[in-house]
Amino acid sequence: MDLLVLGGTAWLGAQVVRTAVTRGHTITTMARARSGPPPSGVRFVRGDRSRVEAYPAGRFDAVIDVARDPALVTTALDALADRVGHWLFVSSCSVYADQSVPGGDETSPLLPALIGDYSDEQYGEAKVRCEQLIRDRMGQDRCFIARSGLIAGPGDSTDRTGYWPLRFAHPATDDGAVLIPDAPNQPVQWIDVRDLADWLVAAAEAALAGTFDAAGPATSFADHLTTVRSVTGHSGPVVAAAPTWLTEHGVAAWSGPRSLPIWLPDDYAGMLGRRAEEAAAAGLHTRPWSHTIADVLAWELQTGPGRVRRAGVSPDDERQLLAGRS
Repeated sequence: MDLLVLGGTAWLGAQVVRTAVTRGHTITTMARARSGPPPSGVRFVRGDRSRVEAYPAGRFDAVIDVARDPALVTTALDALADRVGHWLFVSSCSVYADQSVPGGDETSPLLPALIGDYSDEQYGEAKVRCEQLIRDRMGQDRCFIARSGLIAGPGDSTDRTGYWPLRFAHPATDDGAVLIPDAPNQPVQWIDVRDLADWLVAAAEAALAGTFDAAGPATSFADHLTTVRSVTGHSGPVVAAAPTWLTEHGVAAWSGPRSLPIWLPDDYAGMLGRRAEEAAAAGLHTRPWSHTIADVLAWELQTGPGRVRRAGVSPDDERQLLAGRS
């Protein structure tokens, strides 16, 4: 199979390339290579995706695209639609209009499609527009849309999925106490980056069509942390703080500096609780939760546990917050 990966140097794209190479396919990647070095063993085209003439020549059996800007999807379609057999697009579960109730599926109402220029504040709306453009140009039977949930695994540069394994493995306090949000019943759901890449390549091989929520089985926040503690061997105190107390003390939810990652406000309770049955029926296989956690921890330790993180509470901040709870 001749496969074109638009990107291929960042986290998911690079994993897709590695998977496709392992499965014996001929790979071309196109990127600016700002997220990392070009992958080895593939044809690499350095180019600006906003220019039609920058795209590689030739015909391809399939394209795998992870774009978030509809303008770049439009340019890619203009350049490639007539010489590509199948279009695989990584969308997001952020496309759904109501994230408050767990158990939603692919039929749930969507946000309005983005009109105008892309902004991060309208990420979900932009992905909706990207999906529309691909379906309109390629037709339903020539496109595969994977609405990804939270992506986890080694290499997670957002630092969300590695925060809890690293903190429980290396607590900030002498007694091993770890601060957590008091949200035991919140759903937690993710897809390992390697499982998502495997499924994307398999879908390209099979010319699979349709729209799917790409996520693994959901668990509760309490069970998630229980698994993390089991993998890391943590036996110290676990200190639960009410969401209101955390907010009052400047601790954010979900992601970013001074946050407790993967914790979500109540009005986003369904964001990590999609049904995801259609993807499983279409061949998405997910590894055990504990395997991803162990591999993420190994990557965190190799990368350097003392580095400045993009998400989480620093050890100094956690010690101060825990002192305020006593």
